[in-house]
Amino acid sequence: MSNGNKVLSLEQREELLSSLKLRFEKNMHRHQDLEWNDVQAKLEANPEKLWSLHEMEVTEGEPDVVGYDEKTGEYLFYDCSAESPKGRRSICYDREALESRKKHKPENSAIDMANEMGIEMLTEEQYRELQELESFDKKTSSWVQMPANIRKLGGAIFCDWRYDTVFVYHNGADSYYAARGFRGSLRV
Repeated sequence: MSNGNKVLSLEQREELLSSLKLRFEKNMHRHQDLEWNDVQAKLEANPEKLWSLHEMEVTEGEPDVVGYDEKTGEYLFYDCSAESPKGRRSICYDREALESRKKHKPENSAIDMANEMGIEMLTEEQYRELQELESFDKKTSSWVQMPANIRKLGGAIFCDWRYDTVFVYHNGADSYYAARGFRGSLRV
């Protein structure tokens, strides 16, 4: 991930906006009735959000607009990579799970990474909404936010897409796998 100053260079900013625009135009089924110029104006007015989108991009999340919240006037970006983002795999669920491991600790946790990136991890409901746009995670899986009662008992949940269906599974929060990461969301 990037340095700690959370400011993109002009070159990084232009490259990111170009990538986002291209992805937006190639995937209009994700955001029908929305205009790129409106999205870009909102992004340019919120440089800290551009930094977070850059973090999503460099970890191979392929962020794209998936909706617009009429109440708040915000565009909603989700990671739209075909599989769980490569730069966010082999991580456990949260800091508590990471610290509880005695051996073979992963390098990071999903919750910590999301916080560092300035994004939210998808909820199960958001994950299901994403899958309505197209099929994601056909070979991988993604941690999702979960109710506190599950986490309190040491568990965590993740989702994937198999047999034309979203499956929700459970695992110990301290588990991690090369094919499991997390998908994020960002409101701009």
